[in-house]
Amino acid sequence: MSLLERVWRVPPDHPAFAGHFPGQPILPGVVLLDEALRAARELAPGARGWGLPQAKFLQAVRPGDELRLSLSALPRTGFAFVFTRGGEPVATGQLRPVDA
Repeated sequence: MSLLERVWRVPPDHPAFAGHFPGQPILPGVVLLDEALRAARELAPGARGWGLPQAKFLQAVRPGDELRLSLSALPRTGFAFVFTRGGEPVATGQLRPVDA
């Protein structure tokens, strides 16, 4: 069961596309991780830091793509995330809060 869901349209002019890759722009995975982390911070604002025990990037993300981000609770602590496009996963992973 999802704790948080949101739709994110990848801005065609996102600065991460500059030089990544000319003529065939692909969103770097770190931008997806940043979006997932931003959502996790909303659900656990007191976390001092975050670990990323797992992440998989399954499909390229292009300018203007509409993605759905879903966060669900992990059994012990933290969140599982999945980004989908048209119902198909493009990235998955886990975020776990850590003490700093």
